[in-house]
Amino acid sequence: MATSGNITTAGTGSPCGACKFLRRKCLSDCIFAPYFSSEQGAERFAAIHKVFGASNVSKLLLKVPIHDRCEAVVTIAYEAQARLHDPVYGCVSHIFSLQQQVD
Repeated sequence: MATSGNITTAGTGSPCGACKFLRRKCLSDCIFAPYFSSEQGAERFAAIHKVFGASNVSKLLLKVPIHDRCEAVVTIAYEAQARLHDPVYGCVSHIFSLQQQVD
């Protein structure tokens, strides 16, 4: 990923998916840029923003060690999608369903 001035690019000169969704400038130190591509990141980030909010997710990612952030983003995205389908239980309902299949 290259940086040009204060815009983060993924080789295409466009902002990361999160900044594209939020309609803001993507700065070189954008916390979301490594995890949300310019092409499909906006769609993925939309669910995360709707469920958790961009500010809360950025604060959370800042507390997670850099080498674990990619897995944290995948987990947050999974939970956000699950919460949109089942607002009460989220991914717990999916885990419960799998547990019943095993039993």
